[in-house]
Amino acid sequence: MTPRSITVASYNMRKAIGTDRRRDPLRVLDVLREVNADVVALQEADKRFGGRGSAVPHELIDDHGLYRPVALGVRNRRMLDGMALRRRVDELLKVDTRSLGWHGNAILVKPHVGILDVAALELPTLEPRGAVMAELLINDRPLRVIGLHLDLSGLWRRRQMKAIVEAVGKRSQQMPTVLMGDTNEWRSAAGCLKDLDGAFRIAPTGPSFHARRPVAPLDRIMVGKELRIEAAGVHHSEAARRASDHLPVWARLVLG
Repeated sequence: MTPRSITVASYNMRKAIGTDRRRDPLRVLDVLREVNADVVALQEADKRFGGRGSAVPHELIDDHGLYRPVALGVRNRRMLDGMALRRRVDELLKVDTRSLGWHGNAILVKPHVGILDVAALELPTLEPRGAVMAELLINDRPLRVIGLHLDLSGLWRRRQMKAIVEAVGKRSQQMPTVLMGDTNEWRSAAGCLKDLDGAFRIAPTGPSFHARRPVAPLDRIMVGKELRIEAAGVHHSEAARRASDHLPVWARLVLG
């Protein structure tokens, strides 16, 4: 087979709240259109309170037309879920409480990307955290993508990364794998990244936080050895500097 490249991206969209403190979901979609990746891992994609619905309404994503969310078949736990009125929660709150992902993590794919399997991963932590996994088919080649948002605590970050790597090892099908998301790790060769133990290479994207003056490479794309990194970077644009406090990171990968 002739090798083909795909572009993956990761974006902490900060619940669609920009650096001007305004919530503007359309700006997030405009930034994603600029990046134009085949697969995107989002962090902070859902609102934290109330119904915990998507920060970018599903209707806007549908109308935008560039992506479709990967349905994980799970639902974030909410305060009213245990009550008899559960079926009327959306009506009572007068909001669309459909979340986009799992604990704020979501994966978007372009229409040509097939979905083979999905999983929502619970991570060890003191507060609700998780990761999302999608096994995809792109250009007749399988690719596993895991979107993650790790803890602020270094101890818990290491435990979470270990749990994610172990989950990959337990999958029944072997395939090239990409981990990407907000690692909250300031150091490039220590902490939870050191625990990757050579199984993944970190794409040389660059600093992505803070969007106005990026100095920290918190957002990372970690690529399995079966994949070749053709190019990587941080997406800089006026829209990206306003849409969130993180800039998107991207990598172009060659599927062997």
